[in-house]
Amino acid sequence: MPTPDFKADDRFYRAQVTKRIDFAPDLWMIRIRGGEFQFVPGQYATLGVEHNGKRVERPYSIASSPFEDEIEFFFELVPEGALTPLLHKLQPGDELQMRKVPKGRFVLDTTGGRKNHLLISTVTGVAPFVSFVRTLYKDWKEGRFDGAHRLFLLNGASRPFEFGYLDELQHFAQLASPWFTYVPTVSRPWEHADWRGEIGRADDVLRKYADQWGLDGGNTAAYLCGHPEMIEHSKAILKRRGFTDKSAIKEEIYWVPAK
Repeated sequence: MPTPDFKADDRFYRAQVTKRIDFAPDLWMIRIRGGEFQFVPGQYATLGVEHNGKRVERPYSIASSPFEDEIEFFFELVPEGALTPLLHKLQPGDELQMRKVPKGRFVLDTTGGRKNHLLISTVTGVAPFVSFVRTLYKDWKEGRFDGAHRLFLLNGASRPFEFGYLDELQHFAQLASPWFTYVPTVSRPWEHADWRGEIGRADDVLRKYADQWGLDGGNTAAYLCGHPEMIEHSKAILKRRGFTDKSAIKEEIYWVPAK
């Protein structure tokens, strides 16, 4: 049987890693450059790496904005995973494959009548929200967004170094305070005495901040991205706050837990 010619598959770009930043031994960001790739903030791309004569591919949320000329991803290493161990080996200059068509409906709903958007994430689940904020900030500065829609981001992690975009998001929160609020929260603060921010899991502090910000199912759309347990807990809390309309909650689960 002839060896598959992955590089000749016209459904994929041959993309090159242009930049890599390691936040921790198991958390890193890469930027890649391929061909023209049109997407909406919140969508995902399907990446592939050749291994043992086969293409291993998985979907990953995009952290970059459509106005950027490179595509950015935020990864967490899953040692037993099919693809992240292969992606973890990639360095600037290395190649991988990316499907030419983005997918996903985890996009900001600005037409549904709700002006508030509650974004809840864990670790790499913040990626689509980074894309939201980068895009809206550029549109705001250039007069295409009037700030009428407000974003409230709860970003949970066990330890501070797991916030790959902490400085960037805090900076945006200062610059775009009329419409963007950012709260990072750490669930293992006893290991980091220098942490001065919120403590607890994202779903632990959800009630507190939903009350503080005046968010309910009538005026707010919620977006949940990351750990499946966080998503389930947050959905239950939100339903008790009146988020009963299916259109009021969107979710992006990063893996399906074993039964």
